[in-house]
Amino acid sequence: MVRFIVQALVTMLGLWLSSKIVDGVAFTSTGSLIAAAIILGIVNAIVRPILVAITIPITVITLGLFLLVVNAAMIGLTASFLGGFVVDGLMPGIGAAIVTGIVSWIAGAFIQDEPRG
Repeated sequence: MVRFIVQALVTMLGLWLSSKIVDGVAFTSTGSLIAAAIILGIVNAIVRPILVAITIPITVITLGLFLLVVNAAMIGLTASFLGGFVVDGLMPGIGAAIVTGIVSWIAGAFIQDEPRG
């Protein structure tokens, strides 16, 4: 549960930073930012693995770059669920996916995994 909360906070930071950096990504309130982070976590846990499996051939052909489109689609799907979260097309979605991915990557360098046992 703690891991989910930390991941949601990191995602929230990435989405907030995306709204500040990328034109076409916006939130109407802090509540919609919090809801977007939670819904994006759920969408990434349920829908993303299916979409990644379906798109393996094109992902291999593009040397993994198509995963940016998949991540942008997950952000766009999240925005379609929320009235207070706006993503104006594919390119802002890809920009948000890049910013959110970089924030998650940096946070991952500082956050250690829980010991499994």
